Amino acid sequence: MSFVSVQGLTKTYTVGTRQLVVLRGLDLAVEQGEMVAVVGASGVGKSTLLQVVGGLDGIDAGTILIGDTDIATVGDAARVTFRNRRVGFVFQFHHLLSEFTATENVAMPLRIARVLPSEAESRAVSLLEEVGLFERISHRPGMLSGGERQRVAVARALVTQPALLLADEPTGDLDEETGKELQGLLRRMHAKHGLTSIIATHNVNLAESCDRVVRLEGGRLRPV
Repeated sequence: MSFVSVQGLTKTYTVGTRQLVVLRGLDLAVEQGEMVAVVGASGVGKSTLLQVVGGLDGIDAGTILIGDTDIATVGDAARVTFRNRRVGFVFQFHHLLSEFTATENVAMPLRIARVLPSEAESRAVSLLEEVGLFERISHRPGMLSGGERQRVAVARALVTQPALLLADEPTGDLDEETGKELQGLLRRMHAKHGLTSIIATHNVNLAESCDRVVRLEGGRLRPV
């Protein structure tokens, strides 16, 4: 069985007096260790897909199996616990907390999970070193470049040792050269940490670096 198995996924939003169906009986299977790119026009529902697969939002119908857990049917508390432990998120905008250092930002998910401060800091520093920012561990976001901030965000996504990485336009706010650097970093971290990754992107180079590309159109996915 696929590590991520989505079947019959339907998601509708209420906009004023009408219903907007974003996902229409969508199916998706991602094998363990696979890196899959989701492409499609702006507003087609790529972000929505990642949010529901990652348990950030509910659905109207369907199943979302990650491993042997159907996150669409578990209770809210169990979904939050599963998401915090098993899923890492990288967004287009880094969402770092400006008053905290790079180390403190990366360690934050562990501190929330009540990991000992010393262990949380150690794991955060180790990941910052992996993403090439050891010399920036004490810098706050305002002292970092856009690419460096996004590297911190990648480290933060991986600090809980998730099985699944979801990245929503991770290079969308970067220039071409910096985007290529982040693309290489994502590929390396995917392999090194044994991740299964789903990446929503408009970046052709990033999509082509993935193992497989699917297109979201009309609320459903099709191969590219």
